[in-house]
Amino acid sequence: MRAKDYNKETAIREQAIAMIVAEGFHGLSMQKLAKAAEISPSTIYIYFDSREDLLNKLFYYVEDIFNRETLKGFDPGMGFEEGLWLQWKNRYRYAREYPLHFFFSEQFRNSPLIRHKDIRENQFRSAMQEFVQRSEQRGEIAELPPEVFWSLAYGPFYTLLKFHMGQSNMAGKSFALTDHKLKHAFRLVLKALMR
Repeated sequence: MRAKDYNKETAIREQAIAMIVAEGFHGLSMQKLAKAAEISPSTIYIYFDSREDLLNKLFYYVEDIFNRETLKGFDPGMGFEEGLWLQWKNRYRYAREYPLHFFFSEQFRNSPLIRHKDIRENQFRSAMQEFVQRSEQRGEIAELPPEVFWSLAYGPFYTLLKFHMGQSNMAGKSFALTDHKLKHAFRLVLKALMR
């Protein structure tokens, strides 16, 4: 068995992500991936057992980078306004620095490939749960079902981010997210969530 080469594995992952973003999951074949990564198809199987294994590992690879980037400087004990604003800024920076990862995650999360019951618990989820619980205990925010909280806390952010990444709004007009627009939306979200 040949030894694994980290650079080859990274090339396979990044090429697969780019292909999925450009052509969807149906556009990913091991033959096309090997050609794009400039390796033989058999080399892919040194790193991944199957196409399904590759897709699952891609999801966790992208998720790990997202978790690392969005937790920079974050502490679950932060005040709600400071912590939520840092999450918005970190997520915005992540999407700009890793645009293919952002689009891949969106596709994967909204596809039948993901089995939500299999999503593993991780440091990011634990930190976010603790952050919300502490904010509720301090009386900074009202207790809400998690789905309602997430919709209010992050829904507006992700809508603006999608417009920005697509460079147009829902009417097809040119759109670019500015710090002013981001902060304006954030202030409105705070009004909805804070006591």
